[in-house]
Amino acid sequence: MGKTILIADDEPEIVALLRLFLEVEGYSVVEASNGKEALAYIQNISIDLAVIDIMMPELDGYQLIKLIRKDYKLPIIILSAKNQETDKILGLGIGADDFISKPFSSMEVLARVQAQLRRTYEFNEADSVALDSQTCVGDMALDHHSCMLYKRGQPISLSSIEYKLLKLFMDAPGRIYTKKQIFEKAWSDQYFADDNTIMVQISRLRDKIEDQPRNPMYIKTIRGLGYRFAKKDELDGK
Repeated sequence: MGKTILIADDEPEIVALLRLFLEVEGYSVVEASNGKEALAYIQNISIDLAVIDIMMPELDGYQLIKLIRKDYKLPIIILSAKNQETDKILGLGIGADDFISKPFSSMEVLARVQAQLRRTYEFNEADSVALDSQTCVGDMALDHHSCMLYKRGQPISLSSIEYKLLKLFMDAPGRIYTKKQIFEKAWSDQYFADDNTIMVQISRLRDKIEDQPRNPMYIKTIRGLGYRFAKKDELDGK
């Protein structure tokens, strides 16, 4: 497989257990016992995915994720004993791609790691070959090679989930997608009424692309149904 996984957790037993399961599947594993050490790894070697605990010394998981998201798009899975709904919403809101509560099943963590790597890397590789270089709607251009959005010519960096959401919407402007359709297409997983995950990601995307996120022009909420992207004629002249 050739992928390198960073495990950032200050509990040696958890790190050792995850290392065992991941290495059996052919992944390389690097370990960090605090947030500063984890950030140094990401800045100095090629990390394909990070599994990050929230409660770590020196730099906690939330601070670490915010710093990572300034410069890097690698998938991030939070693994934490802080398992309230607000913790999950906060983690996803600052840039994590998934959240697993402790105590956890090692097989579940492995499955989530494999799913994130598949969605992030295999999707992007196939996409860059199969698609035209850009999808354009109004003043938005989504580049499929760099997974970058250009709004009025200005680049906007996207996470893998944000790219997939925009691709889904911009491929069919005006089409209404239900939350179930959005989750199953963007996350490539079965929908389990995980509305918070969708709402958080849509909110993050609006913060990036909308002039006024509270009065969105591009990603429209259709009450009782789902979301749609504005059609070209709705954006012309705006």
